[in-house]
Amino acid sequence: MKAVICTKYGPPEVLQIQEVSKPKPKDNQILVRIVATAVNSGDVRVRSLDVKGFRKLIMRLVFGISKPRKPILGTVFSGFIETTGDKVSKLKVGDKVFGMTGFNFGTYAEYIVVNQNSNVIEMPKNATYEEAAAIIFGGQTAIHFLGKAKITEKSSPKILIIGATGSVGTAALQIAKYHNANITAVCSSKGHKLVAELGVNNIVHYDKEDFKRQSEKFDIIFDAIGKYSKKQYKNLLNKNGVYASVCLGYASENIQQLKVLKELFEKGDFKATIDRTFTMAEIVEAHRYVDTQRKKGNVVLKICE
Repeated sequence: MKAVICTKYGPPEVLQIQEVSKPKPKDNQILVRIVATAVNSGDVRVRSLDVKGFRKLIMRLVFGISKPRKPILGTVFSGFIETTGDKVSKLKVGDKVFGMTGFNFGTYAEYIVVNQNSNVIEMPKNATYEEAAAIIFGGQTAIHFLGKAKITEKSSPKILIIGATGSVGTAALQIAKYHNANITAVCSSKGHKLVAELGVNNIVHYDKEDFKRQSEKFDIIFDAIGKYSKKQYKNLLNKNGVYASVCLGYASENIQQLKVLKELFEKGDFKATIDRTFTMAEIVEAHRYVDTQRKKGNVVLKICE
């Protein structure tokens, strides 16, 4: 099968399409023919090793010293089951599925084997493969951090979402809206249209004003890009307000998040925000585009037709 191999840490050009062995499912595993995946910030960060100081050493110890020890990157997928192991009972051949692999990576490939009890379920019935792949990374991250901020326990909370046009930000807007939050979104003036299309009217353009000098106070502040610190927002939080940021810990993944995303998508309460779609052959161009940090929503990688 064809797969994208990260040959070493570095710029997008270190990614090469190579022929590798097609995996075979064991007793409790399913073999998924991947139709679509996505190029997320996590993939780019691992490929480039773009962290500073002591964190770079930590990343090398975790992911590999000179190159990723798991060279097929990608953490989300959508596709259909081609074969199953002898003991698989939850899913069957032909089922359309979507899921996430986390630090196991492996989705920049034509096939992947995953355990039937891992983070994989049937796709939303009304989703395309591209849409199913696009909602996972930002969706599960937003659910994780807004859950830690206890958004479900607050009645119509006032929330400030910084970085509202990225994959996590666009997902956070929709999750917060579902929980009847009073949302203020921070984005560039170029992102205004997208945020408005997602149903948010209170928009602050960081390229035109200093959003940290607002008089309004919030129950939750969520930094969806991890660029700022809590100190910068102390004056914007209510007395018992909560600050959450993607740079404060790892967004743990679980199957319940997938179930929530599936339900919300099928009900029309969550939609996929796709900026651009690339083919596997265009993997270098896809990573170059994500490197610009100008993407709006998600960048999808089409693996097969």
